Amino acid sequence: MPLNYQAVKNWDFGEIEHTYTHKDTMLYALALGVGSDPTDPGQLPFVYEKNLVALPTMAVILGFPGFWMSDPRTGITASQIVHGEQSLRLHRALSPAGTIIARSAVRSVIDKGRDRGALVVIERKVTDKFSGHLLATLEQTTFCRADGGYSESGQPSDPPLAAPQAVPARAADVIVETTTRPEMALLYRLCGDVNPLHVDPETARRAGFERPILHGLATYGVAARAIVERFGGGVPSRLRSLRARFSAPVYPGETLRTELWASSGAIQFRVTATERESVAINNGVAELADFGD
Repeated sequence: MPLNYQAVKNWDFGEIEHTYTHKDTMLYALALGVGSDPTDPGQLPFVYEKNLVALPTMAVILGFPGFWMSDPRTGITASQIVHGEQSLRLHRALSPAGTIIARSAVRSVIDKGRDRGALVVIERKVTDKFSGHLLATLEQTTFCRADGGYSESGQPSDPPLAAPQAVPARAADVIVETTTRPEMALLYRLCGDVNPLHVDPETARRAGFERPILHGLATYGVAARAIVERFGGGVPSRLRSLRARFSAPVYPGETLRTELWASSGAIQFRVTATERESVAINNGVAELADFGD
């Protein structure tokens, strides 16, 4: 059964209510490697309940709609999907604990062609349940590697996405290296993304990987930390937006080299798994409050 455009485009996610606690906030930070130096005063605020601060990228796990693409009605080959792109816009700083309402909708379903896969773009708005304030707007692009060519049967295909902004050709202004831990994917999946691709060796092999891979959003969070630390004065609430394309997998335990460029009031970035010199995140752009003003 090919990808079912109408079923996917009109998927009803309903409203998702998500209550998160201080422990969830600390777990998310630990899953990104925060606390590797437990005496570092720059890391403790994210992993200690005293004056706890939520990392801004924690918004990506709030109201996560789950592994809905595995539903047979979608026609998607769920074992062959990977995260393609992610954007995050923060409207307010996240509280270290709270209850949110998430509303998700599929914005685009794009056929890239036979043997080239398909893209599914989902928008998610996260609001505080009690104040009604919009906290974050997220856009996730999923690459369905085995589902290209579905429109050959006459089904629609939405317009292609705009090409992302390339990183500069010059040397990076700042380089940050972060060594991930072998168990990092096991921790990160406890934050809500339980796709077996990140834990089950057989599932990973069937998908074409030598072993379970790290969640793209974990790498995304590592990059955000580097940006805030080096250009945001270590103040997480200064992060306003973050967009990136996932271009290759990261294996837990690898070292990530995050290259940062200050450019036109924004920070551009690229992340490479150094052991294989494999670019894992490309064409990244971050906006910080009061940067470049």
